[in-house]
Amino acid sequence: MWAVARRPKWIAALLLALGVAAAFAALGQWQLERSIDTGTVIERDTETVMPLTSVAQPQASVSGAADGQLVAIAGRFLDDEYLTIADRMNGGESGFWVVGHLQTPDAAGLAVALGWTADRDTAEEVAAGLGAEEVQLTGRYVAGEGPQESDFESGELATVSPGALINLWPTIDSGGVYGGYVVADDPVGGLEAIDSPAPSTEVQVNWLNVFYAAEWVIFAGFAVFLWWRVVRDEWEREEAALAADERPERAE
Repeated sequence: MWAVARRPKWIAALLLALGVAAAFAALGQWQLERSIDTGTVIERDTETVMPLTSVAQPQASVSGAADGQLVAIAGRFLDDEYLTIADRMNGGESGFWVVGHLQTPDAAGLAVALGWTADRDTAEEVAAGLGAEEVQLTGRYVAGEGPQESDFESGELATVSPGALINLWPTIDSGGVYGGYVVADDPVGGLEAIDSPAPSTEVQVNWLNVFYAAEWVIFAGFAVFLWWRVVRDEWEREEAALAADERPERAE
């Protein structure tokens, strides 16, 4: 078999297979590096309170640097524009948020989560009892959630999606709407404070990229195996032909 493998065409085929394997191995290395890079958390000071206008702008997505930042904001809560959001976990217990529509001095809209309760009636009572109010508050600015798939206009709200909330707020904000929302530090109306921990600083490996890296390594090994399999098939065909030529003819 190795005599067959040393033939020029099979040596050339081996070089090609090794080149393909090297390319696959390089792709595997790249995926492995990405599994660490994408899991790296950028060190930033999220616990120093900053003006919201310095970290985010209306009508813009929430950047990685802004997500989770403690911010200060002034504005006016609009009357009759408080909503309850269901299925919100707090301390391991499911309950309800009360979310208000805050209009900033620049006439931009901002959703503010004002507190949590385990009781639906309490949440609705607090939401109904709140009115127009000028405030200055601090809280954690976080990225808005995706709109829920169910009919939120006739059912209950379960996500804080600024893009969906503007369809429920009677007042149209001429200055646009922030893409994230603020979880207020101080609850209102006897509600409980919403859990809002600092963003995690732990580095986590992206296991999907690790899986892709393993796939490329397997492909690299398969390229060399395919060369060996083709050479072996060639050798077996030649051995079978040689055996047939040496077989004595049957007597008639």
